[in-house]
Amino acid sequence: MAKFTGVDYLDVESLYSEDEKMVRDSVRDFVDEEVLPIIEKHNRESTFPMHLIPKMAEMGLFGPTLPSKYGCAELNNVAYGLIMQELERGDSGIRSFASVQSALVMYPIFAFGSEEQKDYWLPKLAKAEKIGCFGLTEPDYGSNPAGMATKAEKVDGGYILNGSKMWITNGSIADVAVVWAKLDGVIRGFLVEKGFEGFTAPEMKGKHSLRASVTSELVFDNVFVPEENILPKTEGLKNALMCLNQARYGIAWGVVGAMIACYDVALNYAKSRVQFSKPIAAYQMTQEKLVYMLTEITKAQLINIHIGRLKDQGKLKHTQVSFAKRNNCEKALEIARMAREILGANGILDEYPVMRHAANLESVKTYEGTHEMHTLIIGEDITGFSAFD
Repeated sequence: MAKFTGVDYLDVESLYSEDEKMVRDSVRDFVDEEVLPIIEKHNRESTFPMHLIPKMAEMGLFGPTLPSKYGCAELNNVAYGLIMQELERGDSGIRSFASVQSALVMYPIFAFGSEEQKDYWLPKLAKAEKIGCFGLTEPDYGSNPAGMATKAEKVDGGYILNGSKMWITNGSIADVAVVWAKLDGVIRGFLVEKGFEGFTAPEMKGKHSLRASVTSELVFDNVFVPEENILPKTEGLKNALMCLNQARYGIAWGVVGAMIACYDVALNYAKSRVQFSKPIAAYQMTQEKLVYMLTEITKAQLINIHIGRLKDQGKLKHTQVSFAKRNNCEKALEIARMAREILGANGILDEYPVMRHAANLESVKTYEGTHEMHTLIIGEDITGFSAFD
């Protein structure tokens, strides 16, 4: 397989530091060598490539922006974004695993946990000695997490949890779940460990999207959670939303990887596919599609590097993350569909990654806030009027 050189029409490369490029290139090589040769088989069989987890840990891809004292790489947020981009060029399921481990498990433990929780969990999660998941979404409460029905009750020595969560990435393979539940009407975070009596995590089957990813339910039937497993600095939904903001940031970068993969395949196919005596790339309608794809990729790249720099400066607003997630997911799905059109009937074969990316992006556009929810987040910000009710 030829070495992938990327897609960069406006020399966005010049905006990255040497360290950022080095991180990106190492993950790019990992995806070329380890992910792409096996991902179609896993997608077909609806299995997650577990053997990649220790390799990703060895590369420092879990919690990479967190302090080195926990065994993390202490990278900046642009480097983190580039990691997400390259992983999703392989598959959304691979990026989702790393995104959940980093943004939705390690981040809340780091931000809201006790020193003891951080010292115990973060090094283990960084090395993938432990795998985590994030339990917020419920069967009846997706876009409205404040309505959650999962409840915690204070008892001697800890808490009793009852309820369920849905659509949980990594759930069935996780050693620990960061679970959000109402305690006396206030949303708090709890670390629910595998093996706690009454806690089960059945895998959800029959997906047409994110097939190379573990998606689960979490069920809590009178689960006792010891006192030391509550995240002490959580109080209210805002803490859970701060975690989602971290994940949305990674998604905005990740989907650019899917865009690039689809564009690259479509461009090369169009140049070699001959119809009516010349390559289809020589026809105006195909060129219009390719130029549109390249333009939207470039816009997304520029959005991402700008929000990455803002994040590193501590200036990034959650509404700006919504802007990036909303735009980039929508354009990624458009690009995947356009690439399928260029490939014609060949576009539905898993000889090419296009239909797999398109199916995955249907989920990625929806999770961590639907397109509509991000529209309303930005709408409220610019008008001062909430349209959620």
